Amino acid sequence: MAEKALKRIDWMLVFFIIPIVLAGLFTMKSFAIDEGGGTFFDKQLIWIAISLGIFFLFSFFDFRFLKRTEALVFLFLFFCFVLLALFIVGYASHGAKSWFSFGLFSFQPVDMMKLVLILILSKYFSRRHVEIRDIKHIFISFLYTLIPAILVLLQPDLGSAMIIFLIWLGMVLVSGISKKHLLFVFLGGVASFALLWLFVFAPYQKDRIINFLNPMANIHGSGYNVMQSTIAVGSGQVLGKGLGFGTQSRLKFLPQPQTDFIFAAFAEEWGLIGSLTLILLYGLVIWRILYFAAFGASNFEILFAMGIAIFLMSHILINVGMNLGLLPVTGIPLPFMSYGGSHLLTEFMGLGILMSMRRYSRSVHRDDMKHEFLGI
Repeated sequence: MAEKALKRIDWMLVFFIIPIVLAGLFTMKSFAIDEGGGTFFDKQLIWIAISLGIFFLFSFFDFRFLKRTEALVFLFLFFCFVLLALFIVGYASHGAKSWFSFGLFSFQPVDMMKLVLILILSKYFSRRHVEIRDIKHIFISFLYTLIPAILVLLQPDLGSAMIIFLIWLGMVLVSGISKKHLLFVFLGGVASFALLWLFVFAPYQKDRIINFLNPMANIHGSGYNVMQSTIAVGSGQVLGKGLGFGTQSRLKFLPQPQTDFIFAAFAEEWGLIGSLTLILLYGLVIWRILYFAAFGASNFEILFAMGIAIFLMSHILINVGMNLGLLPVTGIPLPFMSYGGSHLLTEFMGLGILMSMRRYSRSVHRDDMKHEFLGI
């Protein structure tokens, strides 16, 4: 049994992820000391060990029970309730009441909600992939997304709400939405943003977006983080300053170098060559996940793999974009690198479920897959 489970694991995927994990660890080790005097390196090492254990453990289980509607509805309602509980017993960090504190560690449930959303959208679209061009399915799937998104926005956590919407949009697109409905979705997104700006966004969130449009407008206030991040990235030049010699992070000019701005801290020490290598590794991870999608046993497995790829790509693009000053600062972690256990556990859980699904994968001709998956 154990040998069969180990054979289901894609060791090439693991090979691509390990250097990313190590890059985050050694970047933290060169500067990061928490408020209690300990190192983020030591704590992250524990989270990595737990997450890898979950990854291998999940590869043993048969997750076909997740195709059952009642199981997914239960998970969805449970995590919606957990998000509601944050308003009562959660604690605030960096302006958002997004965490449960358990003394020695904290937990952010929105990460698990993202995984549950991928599962429930995979189920919904897998049963209606031929009918996806009917706009009612776009509305119904959007309702599944809107409920957790509103609960997250009220915390307020704009970054996680953005990821939730991007997961929905990405899965709608790969499910075969028509072009005219795509235009409708775009116009709906513009209208939603206008309403959020008027009635939901907190002042500091508006400042981040304004700073995105004009980064130099307030470099001593809302623009400070972006300015320091771009300085760190640029100062790395081609080869970097070397491990442990990143002045922006070590001298604490760069804010949150172990979480939001770990890419900038890494780029300062490893330069353009190291940054491009890191992005290449991320690209290879996404490639392996999309490769699994081509051999899913059914549309559910195909869509789940696509959803995991969209989830990771959204995090990577937003985090790297805000580190380069191309996107607003939203507090989104960089997958497998940023400090924290919640997102790391979720990422490896998703990949563990993906490994488990390989037990009943199939070989399929590319044209057959397009016909079944996209309905063309």
